[in-house]
Amino acid sequence: MKRSFLPAIAMAMSLTVPAQALDLGEMTSSEREAFRAEIRAYLLDNPEVIFEAVAVLEERQAEEEAKGDIDLVRANADALFNDGHSWVGGNPDGDITLVEFLDYRCGYCRRAFADVTQLVATDGNIRFVVKEFPILGEQSTLSSRFAIATQQIAGDDAYKAVHDGLMSFNGDLNETTLRRLAGSMGYDADAIIAHMDSDQVSQVITANRELGTAMKISGTPSFIMSDQVLRGYVPLDGMRQIVQDIRTQ
Repeated sequence: MKRSFLPAIAMAMSLTVPAQALDLGEMTSSEREAFRAEIRAYLLDNPEVIFEAVAVLEERQAEEEAKGDIDLVRANADALFNDGHSWVGGNPDGDITLVEFLDYRCGYCRRAFADVTQLVATDGNIRFVVKEFPILGEQSTLSSRFAIATQQIAGDDAYKAVHDGLMSFNGDLNETTLRRLAGSMGYDADAIIAHMDSDQVSQVITANRELGTAMKISGTPSFIMSDQVLRGYVPLDGMRQIVQDIRTQ
């Protein structure tokens, strides 16, 4: 039968240490050796308690991380939810805001793209905010600069079209392919390409990177949903469950 560490420690102490001397730091060498031997014997007889202890530790760490994330969200709420430059989709008056930090060259971001799109479309009450967060190299930065430049030159609808196109694009990205993508959608490719290296575009990327650092986000995709931080890909069913949990809190 499973037992906690407490009985083993109590038993070892009763065998090796006088009742009035319960300070482990005051054990003699022989008492300490006997104590360790008793603990070792107990663990060998009951190895399952190790897994119990690990599970408890992981649960406590998860609780501490969740509390820390709540504090991070509260401290950075304006930058997360209302920065004035990020694209906002879904229901602008939704009861839950979902923020995604993404990189167009990230395989898991592409995998999450269909799930997030379906979640927002089928729920109908989620406000969705995209944070351009290029961290996977030159093509990632090029893609984000192109998307941000499109938004600043042609507006939010154009950004959404380009965003979706970049998420499904296969192959190397360069000025030629980006120019072709913009042209195929009817946008002014020359104006967008010329704007990509502007200070306005750089400021958005810098702000998002600083926000990611403040939020302790180092990978993509990463999500903020209400006051929860989800670091990594979460399947559609998992996200729907989180939404349900938030609404029933």
